[in-house]
Amino acid sequence: MKNIKTITVLTLVLLFSATTFGQEEKSKRPSREKVKAMKIGYITEKLSLTSEEAQKFWPVYNEFEAKMNELRKKRKAAHKNFKADKELSDAETEKMVDSHIMAEQKELDIKKEYHSKYKAVLPIKKVAKLYRANESFKRDLLKKIRDHKGGGKREHKSPPSEGRH
Repeated sequence: MKNIKTITVLTLVLLFSATTFGQEEKSKRPSREKVKAMKIGYITEKLSLTSEEAQKFWPVYNEFEAKMNELRKKRKAAHKNFKADKELSDAETEKMVDSHIMAEQKELDIKKEYHSKYKAVLPIKKVAKLYRANESFKRDLLKKIRDHKGGGKREHKSPPSEGRH
């Protein structure tokens, strides 16, 4: 069973990697498709998903990601007007702050909705692992990007108490 899972993960990663080969930006920053493929492999490995779990989980997770991406696009578009160098009035500032808080609430509502959906397709311990895997994937990806750029301008060391999940 473990061999089937490994083959499935490798097939998914290779499939996504093959479609994105050569599509990276000149900055060597990984394409969205490549990051998505890496994330699929990472989450599948961390959650130790069975074939049955993967079939139920990935459509739900992909819906979640699509909703969150749509929300982020709307948030970015809404705040684009406020990024200008102009001085904002009190009313404009209030509108911007209120919009930001409303977007955070919508994000939380989506997370709550999908938490229930995850529990319907996965055991609760794997749901908890999912949240940890998402955070550690983001952290690892940002570290790789920083390291690739020459380590960035600041040295960042994790506290000794922070372990890998």
